[in-house]
Amino acid sequence: MLIKNKAIQILFLVSLGCIIMSFIEGIIQPSYVYKSLIKLITFLSLILIYCLYNKDFSFFKVLKVHDKKDLLISIIIGLAVYSLIILSYFIARNFIDLEQIASNLTEKENISKNSFIFVALYISFINSLLEELFFRGFAFIHLKKLIKEKYAYTFSSISFALYHVFIMSGWFSPALFILILFSLVIAGLIFDYFDRKTTIYNSWLIHMSANFAINTIGLIAFNII
Repeated sequence: MLIKNKAIQILFLVSLGCIIMSFIEGIIQPSYVYKSLIKLITFLSLILIYCLYNKDFSFFKVLKVHDKKDLLISIIIGLAVYSLIILSYFIARNFIDLEQIASNLTEKENISKNSFIFVALYISFINSLLEELFFRGFAFIHLKKLIKEKYAYTFSSISFALYHVFIMSGWFSPALFILILFSLVIAGLIFDYFDRKTTIYNSWLIHMSANFAINTIGLIAFNII
C-alpha cells in the first residue's frame, strides 16, 4: 500500500506540474524569463513536496555518473540527433513558416533577435536539465521502482510530450504538429531507455543536442545565421 501511495503521489505531482505549465503557457502567457522562473519553481517545488513525505528520492543519485562509456555513447547519439534534426529541417523547410515562428517568439515569449542567443543557451543547458530531472529522474527513474517499468515508460514519455503542446501551439500546420507530438513521445521513450541505469546524464546530453539543433533553426529564423 505504501509503494502504491508513493506512485500515486508522483503521478499526481507530475500531472499537476504539466497542468500548471499548460495554464501558464496557454492562458497567462508571460514573457519567457518569467515563465522559466515559474517552471523552475514549480518543478523543483513539486519534487521537494514529494521529498518532504518520502525520503527515498535523491537529487544527487540521479545526477551521479555511473558509466563513462554510456556517456560517450550518449554524446555520439547526441551528435547524430543534432544532425538528423537539422537534416529534417532542410527536407521539410517548405512546410515550416520561420517568419511565423520568429513572430510567435517575439509576441508570445518577448524574445527578440538580440536576446535569442542568451535564451538559446539557457534552453540548451539549464532548461533541458530541469526537464530531465522532472520527467526522467522523478517521473521515470524513481517511478519505475514503484510500478511496472512499462507503465513508467508510458507515463514519463506521454507527460513529456503533452507538456510541450502549448509551447509549440501555432508554430506548425496541424499535420506537422501531430507528427512532432508523436516524435516527442518517441523521444521521451528513448530518453527513458538511456536513463534506465538511474542517471539522467545520458538523456540530458541527447536532450541538450536536440535543443541545440532546434535553437540552430531559431538562429536561422531570426536571420542570425
